[in-house]
Amino acid sequence: MAFSTDNPVAQELGYLPFDCDNHYYEALDAFTRHVPKEWHARCVQWAEIEGRKHHIVGGKLAHAVKNPTWDPIAMPGAISDFLRGNPDGTSMMKALREREPLPAYYMNPDARLDKMDEQGIEAMWLFPTLGVLYEELIKEDTEAVKVLFKGFNRWLHEDWGVAYQNRIFGAPYITLADVDFAVSELEWALKEGARVVCMRPAAVHTREGTFSPSHERHDPFWARVSEAGITVVIHAADSGYTTHGYVQDGFTADAVGAAISPNIKHFNIERAAYDFLITCAFERLFERHPGVRIASIENGAEFIPDLYRKLDQSANRLSIANYYKEHPGELFRKHVWINPFWEDDVNEIAHHMGTDRVIFGSDWPHIEGMPTPLDYVKELENFDETQKRQILRDNTRELHELRPVS
Repeated sequence: MAFSTDNPVAQELGYLPFDCDNHYYEALDAFTRHVPKEWHARCVQWAEIEGRKHHIVGGKLAHAVKNPTWDPIAMPGAISDFLRGNPDGTSMMKALREREPLPAYYMNPDARLDKMDEQGIEAMWLFPTLGVLYEELIKEDTEAVKVLFKGFNRWLHEDWGVAYQNRIFGAPYITLADVDFAVSELEWALKEGARVVCMRPAAVHTREGTFSPSHERHDPFWARVSEAGITVVIHAADSGYTTHGYVQDGFTADAVGAAISPNIKHFNIERAAYDFLITCAFERLFERHPGVRIASIENGAEFIPDLYRKLDQSANRLSIANYYKEHPGELFRKHVWINPFWEDDVNEIAHHMGTDRVIFGSDWPHIEGMPTPLDYVKELENFDETQKRQILRDNTRELHELRPVS
């Protein structure tokens, strides 16, 4: 893909990066348009409370954001300075109070294409904002989970598409709560031309109990993923993690107080990804299904050095039992790609994963992401031009292509 741009950073690079982590803000009927009315009470409803509209999910008030209508909306990268230690002493409250009327490019793909041209972005993977938070809230009701996310994926396809103009690639949401349903949704996504699907990094709640995502009961899904060669993204979500009383539980994308006062909830996203990824290695998912490729996006990456230590320990302890056919760390490196938080040390992650397994994602337009996507380029100053191009474009391009394995 090649597109012209006036963006000075892209002009200096000489190519347009591929952003692996962009987001839409869901339309007012995203969770209801394709969900039968008789299911709304078990899935998502709107309610007005003290003059403001809120989502009721599974019969309970959702606290993910204060204004799920999104209008007005906080500015992209509003708290990015705070994630780097707040060097300018900016008031977080003031930054979050700065709002703008909801721009069309958060809701409309044609407007988004124009914005991408301005930003110097070749293509992007597009993920939910609220959609990754709601499975946890209704996980006890497997049928409702299936109905909600089938409807949600049909809304995504209508409003954004899974391969719009070969530049905007919406990621259908997959739940493993029912493996047959997961396979059917994957088949639908493949038929529509999807290049990527996403799921939350979490243990899987089913009618029969809770299981790891890489448990053999889910092999029909992973076998089809391997056969089709499509990339599965685990994206930051409400993964149901508890703080065991150290701080109030619950996921909020708008927790000003939590952001100001340090607490262990800040590590929940990384804990969820760490547990998901290392369990895939421990349970030999990649041995059973050699075509599986997993990208960890918006989960951070500071856990990677410790993950490799644990995989080395596991390989050494089980060598006498011949448990692994291949060193789990080496197999992990072949099958997993990592999108670090922009404030992570990308040099450290590249040291462990290799520059061919690190992918650029801006989290635009979320408040904790980058004000503009190509602000990230300056984080790569220690890499040569070939390595920069790998991280900014080529690695995601590789993941983007279907790589079928028979």
